[in-house]
Amino acid sequence: MDKKRSAEIISLLRSRYGDAKPALEYRTLYELCIAVVLSAQTTDKQVNTVTPLLFSRYPDFASLALANVSDLEKIIHSTGFYKNKASNISKLAKKVVSDFEGKLPGRRDQLESLPGVGRKTTNVILSQGFGIPALAVDTHVGRLARRLGYTEEENPDRVEKALCSFIPEKDWTQSHLLFIIHGRTVCMAKNPDCSCCPVEKLCPSANPCR
Repeated sequence: MDKKRSAEIISLLRSRYGDAKPALEYRTLYELCIAVVLSAQTTDKQVNTVTPLLFSRYPDFASLALANVSDLEKIIHSTGFYKNKASNISKLAKKVVSDFEGKLPGRRDQLESLPGVGRKTTNVILSQGFGIPALAVDTHVGRLARRLGYTEEENPDRVEKALCSFIPEKDWTQSHLLFIIHGRTVCMAKNPDCSCCPVEKLCPSANPCR
């Protein structure tokens, strides 16, 4: 990989998908934060089926902090790992209320101090919520990074480092979204559709896919 080839890849993906948008549905920083935490090990589509009820009952960190965890478990049950997630969002809300006056902090170290919030979640919140360039690595982004030749690493932090070394900071947020939509629609984990891929000619993994 080099920066020129990387730039062409991003340009071609942008030409195919335009200005890519997040699949998670949210209106506020609070909703973004909770939705991203719930999205672990499930699909954004599934999260979107439970958050309307969750956010109508608990519209902010203060109300969520007072929620009964068993009630949270019932609402988010279909997202999987619901006991752990319910516990995390309850503890997260309480910490935001106690340590940050009920407002989601915008610093990386502060976000990563919250229960259930790791580096990937922090990167999504910073980029989508605060407009701070960041490149979150989920399964789709990691898969595309390896197939396109950015890296051979499996570790998400190392994948992120590799991507950020080739992609300009101003393109980090959009590249994350473009990789996700391409991974969901064309470059799937199984049976990728290389025949209609806009970056096939630049992909070192394309020939074995045929």
